[in-house]
Amino acid sequence: MMTNLFDQFMSPTYLGMPLIVLALGLPWILWPSPSSRWLNNRLVTLQSWFLNRFTQQLLLPINTGGHKWALILASLMTFLLSMNLLGLLPYTFTPTTQLSLNMGLAVPFWLATVIIGMRNQPTAALGHLLPEGTPTPLIPVLIVIETISLFIRPLALGVRLTANLTAGHLLIQLIATAAFTLMTSMTTVALLTTSILFLLTLLEIAVAMIQAYVFVLLLSL
Repeated sequence: MMTNLFDQFMSPTYLGMPLIVLALGLPWILWPSPSSRWLNNRLVTLQSWFLNRFTQQLLLPINTGGHKWALILASLMTFLLSMNLLGLLPYTFTPTTQLSLNMGLAVPFWLATVIIGMRNQPTAALGHLLPEGTPTPLIPVLIVIETISLFIRPLALGVRLTANLTAGHLLIQLIATAAFTLMTSMTTVALLTTSILFLLTLLEIAVAMIQAYVFVLLLSL
């Protein structure tokens, strides 16, 4: 019996192999590979339509030079979306509830944007540290504050994704436990709780998709 609600977020092992490796590799196996034929099946067509629409939406605020990052951003979105949705299935493990994984994704992408900005447009990149029209006495303070906020961004990205998914999984487990416990003593209340659980599951599906999109969108901006 589970004694701690947070035990579900521990990385499980089976026969000495951490299952996080399987959870990270499974999304790529499930996505069908596009073919060179003119006519594909419905699943591949739907996948292509989704990726095209997402890429177009993501690249709208980005100039032409940033369009070369479309492949890696779309791949990251697909990866996060698959893991978030697969983690809602029973007896599965969600790698994106681990802060270490989310930070491992956020820090390199954030560092890449900072380095590219400093290399290509150093004046504009450094100009973000000091808003135009700032009074002279506030200049040192604002530079320190903006520098701190710049380094906090990857932490905020990782914590946002981790906290949202962790909170959703905890709510689902608490309500499911309550419905199971009340089933024998208070059937009407248990059915009401089950309906709330169903609605919460739909909400968590939406949260899983939105959080994957927000993560990639904030990285691209």
